[in-house]
Amino acid sequence: MNEINLEDVRKYVNEHIGEFHTKSMEDFDRLKLLDVLKGKNPCLFKVKNMLTAGEIVRGIVDAHISSNEETIFGEWLEGLAIFINRAVYGGWKSGIPGIDLEFDKDNIRYIVSIKSGPNWANRSQLDKLKQDFLSAAKSLRTSSSHLNVVAVNGCCYGRDNKPDKGVYQKYCGQRFWEFISGNENLYLEIIEPLGYNAKAKNDEYDRLYSSMINRFTSEFFNAFCKENGEIDWNRLVQYNSSIGGLI
Repeated sequence: MNEINLEDVRKYVNEHIGEFHTKSMEDFDRLKLLDVLKGKNPCLFKVKNMLTAGEIVRGIVDAHISSNEETIFGEWLEGLAIFINRAVYGGWKSGIPGIDLEFDKDNIRYIVSIKSGPNWANRSQLDKLKQDFLSAAKSLRTSSSHLNVVAVNGCCYGRDNKPDKGVYQKYCGQRFWEFISGNENLYLEIIEPLGYNAKAKNDEYDRLYSSMINRFTSEFFNAFCKENGEIDWNRLVQYNSSIGGLI
């Protein structure tokens, strides 16, 4: 085991955090109003008494961005976790389906599936995670019958105070970052470098976001509002849910 060099972590973050910002802004270029509307329930807009094009557009765009950024940042944090673990324990990016990280510690082979937060899965996804762990452990033991394999679902934030899930352990937040690094304070120490160049990136992000909201609001008004400015709810629901669709 090597002690983690926080300066190396800061350097990695500074060199790679731009990847998160870039991917987030690239999603703006691909985003289409009509595509996003297809995946939303228009009845919910009515129930929440959303009466303007701007309210609806901002609501659906913000929900999409939040979900997308959670995914992108989760993938980015996975890369950071593997980098840190490699420096401390010599871990490596796993090639086994469903497994992100492997490393050896105290005569144990840890197989780790890394997720962003603790509430990422429904029942079928948890069943698949268990099966992935069981298959991975079986495969590893086939090549080395004496190998002691422990499966871990690592979550980059949050907490779960009952980590023993039977087939696997679930480590969240502080417990996860300490598990992969041996440093109980790492979850706090990685916060500061994450803000590297954030203001410049966020200024560009705000410019693109505002432009998209304005453009989408205009498109929504032209497609789903009556001449008097009211939302044409029948047309909106038909576009979203009718057999033939509209537009």
